[in-house]
Amino acid sequence: MTTIRTDVVKLGNTFATLLGDDVAVGQIAPAFTAVDQNWASVNPLAESKDKVIILSAVPSLDTDVCDRETRRFNEKAAQLGEEIIIYTISTDFPMAQRRWCGAAGVDKVKVISDVLETEFGLKYGLLIKERRYLRRAVFIVGREGVLRYVNYLPSLGQEPDYEEVIAAAKETLAQG
Repeated sequence: MTTIRTDVVKLGNTFATLLGDDVAVGQIAPAFTAVDQNWASVNPLAESKDKVIILSAVPSLDTDVCDRETRRFNEKAAQLGEEIIIYTISTDFPMAQRRWCGAAGVDKVKVISDVLETEFGLKYGLLIKERRYLRRAVFIVGREGVLRYVNYLPSLGQEPDYEEVIAAAKETLAQG
């Protein structure tokens, strides 16, 4: 049964309905499938096993904050080695993601969609029922599949602390 919360995230001045439970540092990262920009099924945790994974959840790439966040993580990804993988996940349609990535020149971050089953949104406590998009959050999964960093942003319009996220990912990588 999916948990329903109505006191966490606001859309304007009204609380939205948030589906799923929050995850926490120290727990095993819930596995999920999504689709890539060609509608092919992807399982980021399995595909990037033995690497440090940053999962950046955004409402829609076509908004200013999500645009900035994904471009910024793309810049950071270009400076990281192959042992840290960054995924940006939204509920945008894959063809919209492909169009946006092409126009924005985003090619280092793996941009995937939770549009079909919203499995990621439900398992990580991110799905906003009224809009069927994700609440903004960032997660870091260590090589062993355990959540090492969890940050649910208090507002949809707030960007994460990029330096903090990258530092936490590097620290996670150094821990093995």
